[in-house]
Amino acid sequence: MVEYELLIDGDGREGEATLSVTNPATGESLGSVAKGTREQAREAIAAAARTKDEWASAAPSERTAALTTVADELEAVAGDLAYLLAEETGKPLATAEGEVGEAIAQFRFYAGVTDKVRGDTVPTPDHRFNYTKRVPYGVTAHIVPWNYPLLLGTRSIAAALATGNTLVVKPPSQAPLATMWVCELLVEATPAGVVNVVPGSGSEVGDELASNADVDAITFTGSVGVGQHVLSAAAEHITPVDVELGGKAPAIVLDDADVENAARGVVQGIFSNNGQNCVATSRLVVHESLHDELVSRILEKTERITLGPGTDPETDMGPVITDSALEEMLAYVEGATAEGATVIAGGKRPDDPALEDGHYLEPTIIDGVTNDMTVACEEIFGPVLSIITVDSTAEAIEVANDSRFALAASLWTDRLEATQLADDLDHGLVAVNSFPVSMPQSPWGGNKESGIGREGGLEGVEAFTTVNSVVVEFDEMEDPYL
Repeated sequence: MVEYELLIDGDGREGEATLSVTNPATGESLGSVAKGTREQAREAIAAAARTKDEWASAAPSERTAALTTVADELEAVAGDLAYLLAEETGKPLATAEGEVGEAIAQFRFYAGVTDKVRGDTVPTPDHRFNYTKRVPYGVTAHIVPWNYPLLLGTRSIAAALATGNTLVVKPPSQAPLATMWVCELLVEATPAGVVNVVPGSGSEVGDELASNADVDAITFTGSVGVGQHVLSAAAEHITPVDVELGGKAPAIVLDDADVENAARGVVQGIFSNNGQNCVATSRLVVHESLHDELVSRILEKTERITLGPGTDPETDMGPVITDSALEEMLAYVEGATAEGATVIAGGKRPDDPALEDGHYLEPTIIDGVTNDMTVACEEIFGPVLSIITVDSTAEAIEVANDSRFALAASLWTDRLEATQLADDLDHGLVAVNSFPVSMPQSPWGGNKESGIGREGGLEGVEAFTTVNSVVVEFDEMEDPYL
């Protein structure tokens, strides 16, 4: 059993209660974390505010050393950390291992950025000198999602620390344990008060982080509804917010695409991480000339998927995070058939007795979907693929863009003008002949209702700094009232 306290101003603190964490594959208890209160969130914010000037003025080499130390320590425990992550989220062990590796890579990337946060000089008349400085916001709040807590959490945490900000982190209530492990290492590697961690409810801890006047910037990844609440709460104090919200990524397969390559990418794009992926390619937009062959290959690959606990090395797809989430997914499938679509694979709980204690949904494929159906419009956040057939490239682009979400898209084609077609897609990330992927050096974020701002890469520096402009006048001022 794993147990964690709150981490405030360098010390462990008890909460008013505890949050129990269970394995979604078995229902067994894994441990607990202290549940913080609104007042404890305020204490964490105060600690971060007290140390923000000290950390902002620390030598870049000091921040580099802290991030590098954490990366080294994570490498030493990577296997155990990945196993815990697979236990609490249900994701396959290989996916968890990849996520831990990505977190380590992000710490190393931003460790190399600390002494490269630069301003600029601005052309002016000879009697003036104008330069700019990138400076940290100060206290940053990080509300971490449960589906990729290490990948998405450390992306913002590492960038914020590298640029001289202090932190208050709210781990996800459904799966906080791996995040707490990483944050303990961060607390040990930085001065007291620089990193503070307060698990707790969104209505209490999350709301305090979003509305507190002493929080200088906020980053949130999650649903559109909660994101709207965070933006609304932050508006009272005009607090900058970087949000990554929902997705309904199209996988566009044009008539000249390599069918086998596309089938591999579509299957992995929708069923990886148990379908619980903000960039899951949940809408397959396929040219009618390739529909039958592509669907046949996708079905053949889907049938080979092994369901099971994430910690089993043989598992390809694990359970979804909660039973209530599973019930919502089943309702979406039922609604799709009511609207005239056809379930051609999955669509129900598996009948394997060995899986009856977990929140499992068979990998599901629905054909005959039109882009106005509910299953094509709303983010299901599970292993459900909707197939939409088109008769031209122009229609494919139109369908792909016809969504309130615009986080990511994939485009499968051998056309030389692939980059031109990518320009026509109104999505924050476009992958050509691949499903959408994350890299530490690459920016990440969405358009429309999928979010505001970009994290990752050097854009992560911009996300956690603001620009101050300094103008130096060399000539004496004229007396204006002579």
